[in-house]
Amino acid sequence: MKSTYLNLLGLANRARKCSTGEETIIKDIQKGRAKLLLLASDTGPQTMKKLTDKCKTYQVPFIIADDREVLSHAIGKTQRVAIAILDEGFAAKIKSLFD
Repeated sequence: MKSTYLNLLGLANRARKCSTGEETIIKDIQKGRAKLLLLASDTGPQTMKKLTDKCKTYQVPFIIADDREVLSHAIGKTQRVAIAILDEGFAAKIKSLFD
């Protein structure tokens, strides 16, 4: 299961259906573009609260996934603690792998 969602994450990123970076993600949540938020398990408490609160306010589902190392590696970037999925299809598929 784990590698499947990470492969999908990589695909979504290559298809430009991901956003990273706290400010960008918050904008995407507010504008209704974010369909799912993946958070690293080792995200700092303030960032975690800020992003999960935004998700709750705008009814965006979020998943606490692996640590930042694993998430960053999946999209080929470094030190990413949060990744927003901007595509309904990718979001639904990734969500189903966690259920």
